[in-house]
Amino acid sequence: MTYRPHDLTDRTILLTGATGELGVVAVGTAAAAGAQLVLVGRDAGRLAALAAQHPGAVTSVHVADLLEADAVDALAVAAGPDVDAVWHLVGGWRGGQKLPDQPLADWDWLHGQLARTTVHVARSFADTLAARPAGRFAIVSSPQALAPTYGNAGYAAAKASAEATVLALAHHFRGTPATANVVVVPSIGKDVPAEDVAQALVYLTSDAAGRMSGQRIRLYAGGPS
Repeated sequence: MTYRPHDLTDRTILLTGATGELGVVAVGTAAAAGAQLVLVGRDAGRLAALAAQHPGAVTSVHVADLLEADAVDALAVAAGPDVDAVWHLVGGWRGGQKLPDQPLADWDWLHGQLARTTVHVARSFADTLAARPAGRFAIVSSPQALAPTYGNAGYAAAKASAEATVLALAHHFRGTPATANVVVVPSIGKDVPAEDVAQALVYLTSDAAGRMSGQRIRLYAGGPS
């Protein structure tokens, strides 16, 4: 039997980190589900090349520095009021060193890349999504957020902060059709295929997940919930 993704026809999804490893797969998966796509990244050339691969689905591309709150506010204005879902897929990792040995610069970088960008995007799109008939916000996180290891404290702290922002957004969405959720994956590619993560995002954006909000959805077996 051929798997058919949930129908996202007439949904507009804004993807940050669109040209990253997961972003590229997510763009293709969302396009196959019928969504209209707004792509966000930092490299205009890579964004244009990705958009050219999905000419019927991509409606616009935007170069934005998500570390800058004003830039994200401007992005929200440029994207317009018809964004139904935001998949915030900006990622990054630094670690592998014991807590006393990891440079504090790594902590700062991880906080910016993983936590601060999430705060900026959530703040700028919260009201837009709350006003949509089926607003959706989703990020991809790690089990490290709840079970940090000694060699990944900085990464775990940043992921935990990002998750807290999303769960707070879910609280804001109470009483509206909008939802906010976290997809938890130990390692994309090694443990869980990027295609599976993208399909989870499609599901969370679909009508089938309309009552699922404030959840951490694990795409692996074992470990903390």
